[in-house]
Amino acid sequence: MKSRRQFFKAGGLAAIASAFPISSSVAAKIDQANRGSGPLKITKVEPLVISTEKLNMPLSESVTMPPVGTTTNRAGIGNRLNHSFPSRPIGSSFTTLVKITTDQGIIGWGEAHAPLAPAAHAKVITDLFTPILLGQDARAVEPLWEKLYSSQRLRGYATGFYTESIAAIDIALWDILGKYTGLPVYQLLGGKFRDSSPTYRGAGSPEEIRESMKAGFKAFKTGFNKSSTDGIDKIFEMSEAIGSEGQLMIDSLGAFKLHEAISVGRKLDEMGNIGWFEDALMPEDIAGYSKLTDALDTAICVGEGFSNRFQFRDLFLKQAADVVNPDVSRAAGITECKRIAILADAFGKLWSPHVSSGMPPYVAASLHLAVSTPNAVIIEGGNIHDAKDVRGSRGNVLLKKPLEYHPGHAVVPEGPGLGIEFDERELKKVIVG
Repeated sequence: MKSRRQFFKAGGLAAIASAFPISSSVAAKIDQANRGSGPLKITKVEPLVISTEKLNMPLSESVTMPPVGTTTNRAGIGNRLNHSFPSRPIGSSFTTLVKITTDQGIIGWGEAHAPLAPAAHAKVITDLFTPILLGQDARAVEPLWEKLYSSQRLRGYATGFYTESIAAIDIALWDILGKYTGLPVYQLLGGKFRDSSPTYRGAGSPEEIRESMKAGFKAFKTGFNKSSTDGIDKIFEMSEAIGSEGQLMIDSLGAFKLHEAISVGRKLDEMGNIGWFEDALMPEDIAGYSKLTDALDTAICVGEGFSNRFQFRDLFLKQAADVVNPDVSRAAGITECKRIAILADAFGKLWSPHVSSGMPPYVAASLHLAVSTPNAVIIEGGNIHDAKDVRGSRGNVLLKKPLEYHPGHAVVPEGPGLGIEFDERELKKVIVG
């Protein structure tokens, strides 16, 4: 129940608002004052499966992976079963958004990393997390995170669909808290060190790099998963195209064994402008990463496949990485990724948000984290400049006001919460089912 002071305060503000035309910013402040400081009860949790292109098949059939027994197709002992090819979607890219509604009308948006089987994330959110969340105070972001994480902790769930679904909830709760206070998420995290974050973009050839550098890009990433001699000349050519003006990151998706990664890495050392050697080994091989980090001058980047701070703690204790790149929508959200960034800083490590195939909540959350942490260096996602389709724009075409990307950097949103607002008419076009 409101006190008399609260009642007259709200009534007076409403009367002023009705008597005189006011700007949208003033109206927002009046709305915030009217809300008071009471709890924000969660009344609805809605997962939404998104497909960037029209589906011509059931979700259950939209998965592809090399056949069982596929080898690396190399010579000698390099020819072995290939474990480094992840499953991929056919013809589309998927994600699972979550929309959380409160009794005061504030809505928050979050996103799970769900490039495949997005209905699994939706089911986890609906059947496991929604009963925990309904009726709770949405402002209790960290207590709710702990409650969700502990819901299956003793059953051994700490990664995968589970933490990806927690991430969606957590990002939405930070969005709600920002809208409730009228502050951008980066401010709730302690403030920003800079207004934007450097970005890197993917590149496949020296010609593509030269054209992108003319547009203003300085940092690039390319894949390399062959032997130490086969195909390395192309990497040298791409490195030479960049010269001293930028850097090239190498991503190998866990393609190598330790001896191979050391051989490749020593060639990368010779180039002088390689930013990092990412996922050279399989993510489970922390002992191997420790030896690789010690053997090379080139920075070793690990972490895309990790989902919580405990995994990163073990990585740091083994001195098994120079840079880590957790996914905010995979590694349990803003709450957990902030902890991971702080832990990395305590060990003297840099970090880079890995944005993968994310849509606006994913990208915005990553930007807020990047600008509010002192050891963030660069963010994935420089390819969206001028893109008009859903996938190419990272969902910018679904927003009333797009996220601000420029060649080589992305600007953190300044609006309350994540600072994004969906055009729900456009959003409906890409919702599956």
